[in-house]
Amino acid sequence: MTKVLPNWLKKRAFVTPDRTAIEYKDQQYTFKQLHQLTGEKAGQLAAAGVKKGDVGAILLKNHPDTVIMIHALFYIGVQVVMLNNKLSKDELTWQLEDSQASFVITETTFLNKVETQHQWSVWTMDEMSEWPSITAAVKEEHDLDDIATVMYTSGTTGYPKGVIQTYGNHWWSAVGSALNLGLSENDSWYCSVPVFHISGLSILMRSVIYGMTVILAEKFSAKEANWHIHENGVTIMSVVPTMLNRMVHELGESIYPSSFRCMLLGGGPAPESLLKKCKTKKIPVFQSYGMTETSSQIVTLSPDDSLRKLGSAGKALMPSQVRINTEDKEAKPGEEGEILVKGPNVTRGYLNNLAATEKAIHEGWFYTGDIGYLDKEGFLYVLDRRSDLIISGGENIYPAEIESVLSSFPAVQEAGVIGKKDEEWGEVPVAFVVVNAQSAETIIREIKTYCEERLASYKVPRKIIPCNKLPRNAAGKLLRRELRKTLGDQDEA
Repeated sequence: MTKVLPNWLKKRAFVTPDRTAIEYKDQQYTFKQLHQLTGEKAGQLAAAGVKKGDVGAILLKNHPDTVIMIHALFYIGVQVVMLNNKLSKDELTWQLEDSQASFVITETTFLNKVETQHQWSVWTMDEMSEWPSITAAVKEEHDLDDIATVMYTSGTTGYPKGVIQTYGNHWWSAVGSALNLGLSENDSWYCSVPVFHISGLSILMRSVIYGMTVILAEKFSAKEANWHIHENGVTIMSVVPTMLNRMVHELGESIYPSSFRCMLLGGGPAPESLLKKCKTKKIPVFQSYGMTETSSQIVTLSPDDSLRKLGSAGKALMPSQVRINTEDKEAKPGEEGEILVKGPNVTRGYLNNLAATEKAIHEGWFYTGDIGYLDKEGFLYVLDRRSDLIISGGENIYPAEIESVLSSFPAVQEAGVIGKKDEEWGEVPVAFVVVNAQSAETIIREIKTYCEERLASYKVPRKIIPCNKLPRNAAGKLLRRELRKTLGDQDEA
């Protein structure tokens, strides 16, 4: 029997029509208004020939029109590819080709990032505002098995993979979060994380499912975030360690009001010193572990345990499960191994990539590639994020992706990338390259420019170090630990 639920936004507009759905700067939209605007936008899309089952991409900023567009595409039944607006033109072109998108909706600011001489149509929000509208056939129900969104995540091969997120994944992610954090009719979630990331999109999904106000920000500002908590009734906020650190610094001697009940922390573990500052200031930090494939958090640590279980990501949320595998069997408490997760919020696989799906999912368990252990009480400790993953300001960076670009530069024979600790960003990428050129200094500048043209700014190596050869083992595998040692020796010199 097919599992279906009423169209979330349409139902929410009926149940609580006058409750505020979105607040952005000096604009407010009730759920009724959001539904009406979404219907009008769906009518414009339908008039342009967009239909159920189409694959469409959006490349937009955090803005109410973006929220409306996402829901309008849902109303019609389009599979929405969420494009990261920080990516380069080459990166975006690859994702559009892989997803087989038939159209891209963007804004004038990003037109230079979208390849127009291709199989997809490119529409800007400005030109769409002038389009005629018809009465669209709006979906009355969401089939929980249908694909809602696709988000690309970097892969260990250097090629990103399109993570399938169904309506069921989003629904159960919202339910799991509510069962953990609780729910109040006064809740207001501050969203300054990008909505093209699962952290941001999941907030929009919770909004229509819970009937909760989202205060949307185009970009993060510690001062603005603190003001909204103090003066505008924000009760929950999603952050990465870099954001939290800036907010605590900007807060100074002040403390948050008792109405603020949750700082949901993702994007890697927080430094012990930061957690202690938060405890002193009575900031309720909920550390979490999750990924694009789990439609946001799947393991969360409550403030009560934050220092007692320092370094832990917490316990699996309802209705999810987590276990550790070592040598193809379940590990004992305290024994390290690969982190496996399971639950209705976990992806069913990767778009148009059966090989990657079969490699990642076995008997319902998703093999994350991350290394960790569970203690005797069931608390998860993450030791390595996919071993070589670099987490910079909450953004995931795979060395292989950067190495692929570096190696395509004519003068580069081989390249190795590692993460370097950084006070502001947590980590930044650093590259070692073997070049076949006499003037290494000139070539390094050219390589840097080459990367800037092909990679998102946060992926561009902060430092490119020429070397005679890269350290490898007998099987030819790059020894990143030796690169880290070399980098450490250079920093000390």
